[in-house]
Amino acid sequence: MAISSYTDTRLLINGEWCDAASGKTLDVINPATGQAIGKVAHAGIPDLDRALEAAQRGFEAWRKVPANERATIMRKAAALVRERASDIGRLMTQEQGKPFAEARVEVLAAADIIEWFADEGRRVYGRIVPSRNLAAQSQVLKEPIGPVAAFTPWNFPVNQVVRKLSASLACGCSFLVKAPEETPASPAALLQAFVEAGVPPGTVGLVFGDPAEISSYLIPHPVIRKVTFTGSTPVGKQLAALAGSHMKRATMELGGHAPVIVAEDADVALAVKAAGAAKFRNAGQVCISPTRFLVHNSIREEFAAALVKHAESLKLGDGLAEGTTLGPLANARRLSAMAKVVDDARKTGAKVATGGERVGTEGNFFAATVLTDVPLEADVFNNEPFGPVAAIRGFDKLEEAIAEANRLPYGLAGYAYTKSFANVHLLSQRMEVGMLWINQPATPTPEMPFGGVKDSGYGSEGGPEAMEAYLVTKAVTVMSV
Repeated sequence: MAISSYTDTRLLINGEWCDAASGKTLDVINPATGQAIGKVAHAGIPDLDRALEAAQRGFEAWRKVPANERATIMRKAAALVRERASDIGRLMTQEQGKPFAEARVEVLAAADIIEWFADEGRRVYGRIVPSRNLAAQSQVLKEPIGPVAAFTPWNFPVNQVVRKLSASLACGCSFLVKAPEETPASPAALLQAFVEAGVPPGTVGLVFGDPAEISSYLIPHPVIRKVTFTGSTPVGKQLAALAGSHMKRATMELGGHAPVIVAEDADVALAVKAAGAAKFRNAGQVCISPTRFLVHNSIREEFAAALVKHAESLKLGDGLAEGTTLGPLANARRLSAMAKVVDDARKTGAKVATGGERVGTEGNFFAATVLTDVPLEADVFNNEPFGPVAAIRGFDKLEEAIAEANRLPYGLAGYAYTKSFANVHLLSQRMEVGMLWINQPATPTPEMPFGGVKDSGYGSEGGPEAMEAYLVTKAVTVMSV
């Protein structure tokens, strides 16, 4: 499958790229221009049946491959991904909009993730348990759970697939993913690397189509033994309930609304540089994006002015254009959503310090936006904007900021800036999040857990914890005769 330029994307079933049985396709739109740049195959039930049969056969073959050989194949795939990082990054920018530099970094990070899980798969250990009967041996075995059904979003087309894919394969499971129809080519290029690396046919599969139809068919199907989803909380709850009704293990990485606490003693320049970069990365379309900025009133005006300066320094444009640091929103729906968020903020009394409007008439460009004096009743302080909008509100006591950070039902990521060890200890103990970064931007490395609490989901997509969801624990006791 050539990836030097944007091409139509097909289904991957049993190790082969194919059209949907019906021949149906969907258009892929470049968010910088609003124009169709290709098509993606739209799977129906017959295609899903073939993919499921292939996934079962792929599982039976892959589980028999020794862990060290699996690691070798995965490392070969990682090398191919790294070698093709620029080509895959260009595909991603064309279909998703993010600046090419960000897209390329995402692909290179994917290679690191594959390699880390490849090695971790060699450390899936059971154990021998001292027996109460010396004539018996008791042991605990770790076995792959079976074929996995994954569902991934458009904001990180490669990253969100590769975390699930790598943990799956490292444990000996086969992997069938319903990737996003808006951004199909870059995840297809990722899976192509595994095909070329030598995984058995059916070990990896890729489908596109109607999300509700595919999830409602794959999750209850007896072939599927594990479900993993990244996306919105409402959809995640529906899929988790469906998985639960069929006793399927599930990992849910859902929505966030990350608070940023900037304490009185914070390094303001560091906070603006780190949180500002994280806020406007991928045009704010990031589940761990800092969103609710809670800034001590003694430094609030200084921080706001610096963040406005940072936002206005960003170069908005086509992600493939030289110097672009802020690309378009991924689809036209996000434009409408941003306009609604800003309009609501104005009506509730917030001030638009910069941005707050669409830029141009072609493509999905929205200016980097900073809102100040934002009241708690504003929508932006209660629902994740998922766009380039930062909302600032002051506080007097750190305990007040922590209470506000914990007020919402979300608990994915949080950020804080302080020079005080006492503050660090309080923040670490009291903030209700799955991931907390203090005095730095987000660093979701493969070896660290990645996941949330409360309505932000459960399970991990990083660290050794990610492996457990793809493994079955079996107790075996043997008596000598």
